Order: sequence, then structure tokens, then C-alpha cells
Amino acid sequence: MFLKTLTVAGLATFEIYAAIPAGFAFGLSPWTIFFASLTGGLIGVFVAAFLGDKIRAIFHKKKPSKEIAEKKHPIILRLWDKYGMFGLGFLGTVSVGAPISIAVGIGLNTNIKKLAAWCCIGVITRCIVFTLIGWYGLQLF
Repeated sequence: MFLKTLTVAGLATFEIYAAIPAGFAFGLSPWTIFFASLTGGLIGVFVAAFLGDKIRAIFHKKKPSKEIAEKKHPIILRLWDKYGMFGLGFLGTVSVGAPISIAVGIGLNTNIKKLAAWCCIGVITRCIVFTLIGWYGLQLF
């Protein structure tokens, strides 16, 4: 059970969309899935936010420009233009994931602490909604 929970938390570090169905496939309780995916998702936010500059420096020598961010992630950039920090942090996290939202935020030179706070709120919302969808979806069968 511990390894299954740890696997769900590890998957949630990168993508919650994979972690929650894996938890249900492992036969874990919804509360265990929720807390494991929430823990993994929040760890992913903080790793991406506070170690993102260091990780990027390993792979890239120069900081990506706004034009590069526009080409790679046009949906998130539209969220940024329309909704600002809320759109990039919360809506970006709910739609495509926190690590991608934070990576684009670093490229746009946003305030990382505020962005991380909105991403945490997005991770909590996403974990609640998708765990409930998974639980009630399985109840239909």
C-alpha cells in the first residue's frame, strides 16, 4: 500500500491527470488518492517554482524570451494576457498543469511567489474535482 501511495504522489508531481486514475487502478481509497495526489502536486509546484531557475540554467545558458514562450505555449500566454496572474496560476494549472504554468511564468518574468500560490490553489481544486469525478464515476459501474 505504501508503494502504491508513493507512486500516486510521484505521478502527481508531474501530472495529476495520470496520478488519480492510477490510484483508482491500484484500488486505493479516495481519501488516500486525494492526499497522495495533493502532496505530490504541491511538491511539483514548489520544485518547479523554486528550483526552476536552477534546473533551466543546467539546460539553457540564457533565459527564454517572451517570443519563445509565445511559440511553445500559446494557450497559457492567452490566459496571461486575458486574466494575468490568476489565469496563468489557477486556470493554467487546472488546464495543463502546474509545472508548465510555472515554466511559462518564469519565461514571462512573473512574481514566482504569487504564481506558486495561485498554482497551489489550482492543484487543490484539481485534486478535489478529479478525485470526486473518479469516485462517482466508479460508483456508476
